[in-house]
Amino acid sequence: MSKVQMNNYDENSISILEGLEAVRKRPGMYIGSISTRGLNHLIYEIVDNAVDEHLAGYCSEIFVTLEEDGTATIQDNGRGIPVGINTKTGLPAVEVVFTMLHAGGKFGGGGYKISGGLHGVGASVVNALSEWLEVTIKRDGKIFRQRYERGKVMHPLEEVGTCRKNDTGTMVKFLPDNEIFEKTYFKADMIMSRLHETAYLNPNLTVIFDNKRPGEEERLIYKEEEGIAAYVRELNQEKEPVHEVIYFKKKSEGIEVEAAIQFVNEFQENILGFCNNIYTQEGGTHLTGFKSKFTTVINQYAREIGILKEKDANFTGQDVRNGMTAVIAIKHPDPRFEGQTKTKLDNPDAGKVMAEVTGEELQRFFDKNLETLKEVIGCAEKSARIRKEEEKTRTNLLTRQKFVIDSNGKLATCESRNPKDCEVFIVEGDSAGGSAKTARDRKIQAILPIRGKILNVEKATMDKVLANSEIKTMINAFGCGFSEGYGNDFDISRLRYDKIIIMSDADVDGAHIATLLMTFFYRFMPELISEGHIYQAMPPLYKAIPKSGKEEYLYDDQALEKYRRAHKGTFTLQRFKGLGEMDADQLWETTLNPETRVLRQIEIEDGKMASEVTSMLMGNDVPRRRSFIYQNAHYADLDL
Repeated sequence: MSKVQMNNYDENSISILEGLEAVRKRPGMYIGSISTRGLNHLIYEIVDNAVDEHLAGYCSEIFVTLEEDGTATIQDNGRGIPVGINTKTGLPAVEVVFTMLHAGGKFGGGGYKISGGLHGVGASVVNALSEWLEVTIKRDGKIFRQRYERGKVMHPLEEVGTCRKNDTGTMVKFLPDNEIFEKTYFKADMIMSRLHETAYLNPNLTVIFDNKRPGEEERLIYKEEEGIAAYVRELNQEKEPVHEVIYFKKKSEGIEVEAAIQFVNEFQENILGFCNNIYTQEGGTHLTGFKSKFTTVINQYAREIGILKEKDANFTGQDVRNGMTAVIAIKHPDPRFEGQTKTKLDNPDAGKVMAEVTGEELQRFFDKNLETLKEVIGCAEKSARIRKEEEKTRTNLLTRQKFVIDSNGKLATCESRNPKDCEVFIVEGDSAGGSAKTARDRKIQAILPIRGKILNVEKATMDKVLANSEIKTMINAFGCGFSEGYGNDFDISRLRYDKIIIMSDADVDGAHIATLLMTFFYRFMPELISEGHIYQAMPPLYKAIPKSGKEEYLYDDQALEKYRRAHKGTFTLQRFKGLGEMDADQLWETTLNPETRVLRQIEIEDGKMASEVTSMLMGNDVPRRRSFIYQNAHYADLDL
């Protein structure tokens, strides 16, 4: 579509599908969750709309500001949302966009050719989940403004000033609704990571981030003219690359394919996939096409140059990707995602085009860069050798009788065999384990005691990980196998428990145990986290017993202070130093009973950042860890 045609973006480019009724009732359907992750998603939705203007060729700058008063402001210099009357509703187009679900310029009305916010719910969802929202538009030499509160129009669109004819754009300012979200304090580091990522994916775009909140004042300008090649170098900045970045970009059948690849001296893969600037956390057809073709190409070259003999088996996909860092980005005119949060691409043509372009471009590159080809095949060769050694170790360890589940008699299974009904509590120590076994609902609740702190898998070799009896017991108890660098026998369909609940004491040792367990899940069973199966129990710290009235459990010091102000010393206080101090009735009432307990679901908002921080905090680089803790200690918060 030509730029002249694209410029036909007016009030009648806005198409309407349905109303806005359900958003406040079921916010998780639209933004994923009501935690910090969902809160930050509000900003991303508005930013994505501005990026769509950039993709259409009309926006070069995006400003994101965290204001002192807790609001967020997103401003762009695009064309400005249309303000004329939409003929289908009789309302200004901007009002349609912000108050009606599935209304926008992305449904074939001539507004956008390539778009990330394809569902047309972004602006209206942000509006519905905000205490208030104001949109200011510069268009046709005039300035327009409208205000909404919890999705409802507070006054008609009004003209509030004038501006230069070529001064255009949209500014959205909003305050998240504390009736909806658990917290309304945006997490700056996650937002910065997302904005920097946006700059890498759009080399001609400048993104300016301003944090004006007291004590956090900071301004960052993201401009990445080398695009995703620079992104890959940044991902590998603390690692040892074995060659320069391989980069290619090509358009075929209306789909633009772009890839940057670099191998490092490590045995983990780190492949990030994007479609229309949206991070596809769960992958999809574009990544499948890339991975399968890359494996085929490397095996073909390995046989051509004699590294693989006729009798040798091909390298596996995992072999050829171990050590790979890659950013794969496509621009698709009609992408299909699974869900509004767009975590998986589902277009067959995306996989087909990605495979074709990858094959052609890799062959063109490797034919001219034989040394790089040898380095890449060398990584696959080394990975295959280690994989075979690890498979022998794993087979030996997993089949030894001493590692068979229930060999120590400590797993207390539940009666039900329906995984959807069942949950398992991982409890530290025999004392707490004994109380939990007594207190539990035997029909649906299993108890798995562990002895002390499990192995730190971030520092350990595979043979030590698999030789650790506590880890081995967990792998067998859950029933779904595990994922790791030299193979993958994880199958989430075999999971025996819908909820895996970490139940540790509310002290430093308990927090360390929980962290070690989460590190294990993240590195060896990441699907359990991404699919929402990992939880942390939140046992109370105190039990308040008033002279008259009902006893009350208090879960933190803030709750205790509030209770003290309300009761003014007319109560006695019991401090729980550990779960082992609770009797069975107390443990059931506070921590096990589904009707009264408090659970926190473990979530990952930014996979790239989670991996980096896990390596930093749990790995061997002590100076870097010390520096990170020193710089970020004042941000510390239990935000799981």
